[in-house]
Amino acid sequence: MSTQQTSLPVSAQPSSSTGRRYLSDVRIVQLFILPTVILLILMNIFPLIYSLFLSFTKFSVISDVPPEWVGLQNYLTILNDSGFWNNFALTGRYALVSVALQTLIGFGMALLLRSKFKGSGLLTTVILIPMMLSPIVVAVFWKLIFNPSSGILNYMLGYTDINTSPQWLSQPDLALWAIIIVDVWMWSPFVMLLALAGLSAIPEYLYEAAAIDRASGWFQFRRITLPQVMPLLLIAVLFRTIEAFKQFDLVMGLTGGGPGDNTETVSIRLYKLAFQGQYDTGMSSALAYIILVIIIAVSNLYIRQLNKARGS
Repeated sequence: MSTQQTSLPVSAQPSSSTGRRYLSDVRIVQLFILPTVILLILMNIFPLIYSLFLSFTKFSVISDVPPEWVGLQNYLTILNDSGFWNNFALTGRYALVSVALQTLIGFGMALLLRSKFKGSGLLTTVILIPMMLSPIVVAVFWKLIFNPSSGILNYMLGYTDINTSPQWLSQPDLALWAIIIVDVWMWSPFVMLLALAGLSAIPEYLYEAAAIDRASGWFQFRRITLPQVMPLLLIAVLFRTIEAFKQFDLVMGLTGGGPGDNTETVSIRLYKLAFQGQYDTGMSSALAYIILVIIIAVSNLYIRQLNKARGS
């Protein structure tokens, strides 16, 4: 039996003489990604490295004098200045109180909204509205509420005389609490949203088994609900703590750091150092990196607790 071989016409055979080159899929992907990588380097990495360099120099952005290398002098000045430590202590108190209240209130609202009832979806949507607003809009809105003469808050608290009503944004002992109230009002829904997602993921058979064993409601909360929701709660606390240390627009919109320096957080101090007065770019860059190191350290503590909660 003979084998017949068919040959293609010369015109149908592939030819490399045309000189055409086709891009591979990998090369096409690289060409699409390359502009994004270049943009990220120009917009993020380069300013990060350049600001790190400026933190070791004496430099003002409005002067014609080039940066003068001073080493660690800017960092030592900040760490030895009691005023900066007061700013850090104030920011720490603000972050601790506001995040704690947001966690308690947000988790409490999530527990209430976990059980479905008529209108629960609409109520959840209404509760989420504050976190969707711009912080500066919220600041202007609450400034009107805190107004001692025409604000509704003092009226609701029973103060009708402007001479005796609290001056929320101008009294040193009330200004920080006013900012905390606004921050809690705005961001408790964020904690509620994450906690509600965690509560919805808990299997019902765990509660059914606990009910069969006649476990109390407190036992079910402590042994079932809280451990299951804890990872998402820690994530919410982590995000809110980072944002509290960076809080700027809400404080600037409400008090501008006043009265005096009673609400001057590190972000407000950084703004004043960089863009007011002497425009000390070198010192402000050093302060920004100190804030960054503190945020990274606090985040690592939360991440360790998060890993323990996930492993338990």
